[in-house]
Amino acid sequence: MPATDPARFDPSMEKLAPDEAETQRELNETFRSILETTSKRYGHAVRSVHAKAHGIIRATLTVGEGLPEAYAQGLFARPGEYEAILRISTNPGDILDDAVSAPRGLAVKVLGVEGERLPGAAEGASTQDFVMANAPAFAAADPKAFLKNLKQLAATTDRGEGMKKAFSSVLQTVEDALETVGGKSALLTQLGGAPNTHPLGETYYSQTPFLYGPYVAKFSVAPVSRGLTELTGSKVNTKDRPDALRHDVSETMIEQSAVWEFRVQLLTDPAAMPVEDASVQWNEKTSPYVTVATIVAEPQASWTPGQSETTEDRLSFAPWHGLAAHRPLGGINRARRPTYEMSAGFRAEFNRCPVHEPARLEELTA
Repeated sequence: MPATDPARFDPSMEKLAPDEAETQRELNETFRSILETTSKRYGHAVRSVHAKAHGIIRATLTVGEGLPEAYAQGLFARPGEYEAILRISTNPGDILDDAVSAPRGLAVKVLGVEGERLPGAAEGASTQDFVMANAPAFAAADPKAFLKNLKQLAATTDRGEGMKKAFSSVLQTVEDALETVGGKSALLTQLGGAPNTHPLGETYYSQTPFLYGPYVAKFSVAPVSRGLTELTGSKVNTKDRPDALRHDVSETMIEQSAVWEFRVQLLTDPAAMPVEDASVQWNEKTSPYVTVATIVAEPQASWTPGQSETTEDRLSFAPWHGLAAHRPLGGINRARRPTYEMSAGFRAEFNRCPVHEPARLEELTA
């Protein structure tokens, strides 16, 4: 366990930029432009980011016993088992051939979570969502930088897929070269230069901070079962396989159980671990990630054509679905809230089917 005591949350840790409202408005407009472009193309509204799912996994999240007080907060305040839904995805807002490599995403929805809800959380719901990506820090420091990156991504939406595949191949080569000399470009990764690795072998991070009871934390989900850790860093063959990730995830999940650890990193130094700058990776030597729960998925079909599309279309994941004890913090989270709400509303209206907050796993196929 960390030797340094965690810092308690203080409202001074959050600082709104003078033009934040205008930046949020532009973010909403940009996300909406992506939705309008893709829904017109597909005749169906998909998510404005992380549009393509590669697996929907039913699991059990078990909160461990004997957690120290600082780690026994919110959802993790007491031992228990919860049903959970995992959605694996990639970053773009359009449905692309998997040869176009992008950052991987993992969304976790925990069901049957009781406690004081965040303002605006779905009435009557009892879920806690965690939205993560396979990098420990966000690609932008603040909402304004996020908007700049988003506009570059939006400019590529609905461009020719062949061009994107070729562009992604070039960017992956450049990114590989950077990494061999110890460098890394968040923008190159976002635009298609991400290593095309197996999603089940990746470690995922909330990237942004959240309340953790009276403290502040970032979250992580890491693979620990042998069948998953053997996939860490392995490249996926996407040649003539437009849905390679979906097939490879399904092939793994149908053959074996999968186990992840849910980990928490507590803020111990407000100066070195800023709440408002999401691009800063918090030092794991100062405050290591500590396991507070396990996620276990039994062998299953993680994607069933003709059924999974409907299931994942009904689901909505957002950092603001959950407990007041895990309120999202910082400018990136504040900026994302209205965009998540707008995206879910757009999908529901366009598809004439509301998104759902299931109370039980059985509702996914109801």
